[in-house]
Amino acid sequence: MKLSRIMIVVSLSFAFSLNGCGEKSDSGNQKAQNENSLSAFEQEHGIGPVTETISLGETVDMELAQKGKEILELKCSACHKVNERYIGPALGDVLDRRSPTYVMNMILNPGGMTKNHPEAKKLLQEYMSPMPNQGLSQEEARAIVEFIASDLE
Repeated sequence: MKLSRIMIVVSLSFAFSLNGCGEKSDSGNQKAQNENSLSAFEQEHGIGPVTETISLGETVDMELAQKGKEILELKCSACHKVNERYIGPALGDVLDRRSPTYVMNMILNPGGMTKNHPEAKKLLQEYMSPMPNQGLSQEEARAIVEFIASDLE
């Protein structure tokens, strides 16, 4: 009789542990699905601290563009060139392919972008080199975008 009670307890414990594991797994899968489902804004403009659409003015802010040039040369030129593929994509036509907001979010949140945004994931697969987070501010990222928009003079 003692043996059968022990067997029942062991069987029930095993059944409950399997059920518990299944629930955790399902909730883990659901969490992963939620993280990978992006809003329309995130699809177009990326994932990061820039949550409003950035539009470039009719004319480039040349003072800001000059700052952007200096930052790009210091922080980005080891991996990016203007008109050629290098360690990372060419920057000359990036604003033809991506919104200024997307570019800023890629600069400011490269890890989150390559983990969660489908286009950034494709870039990582293509270039096989993750973009490092340079710790730039939103103003510095905007300066880089202004410089890129200035036709990289």
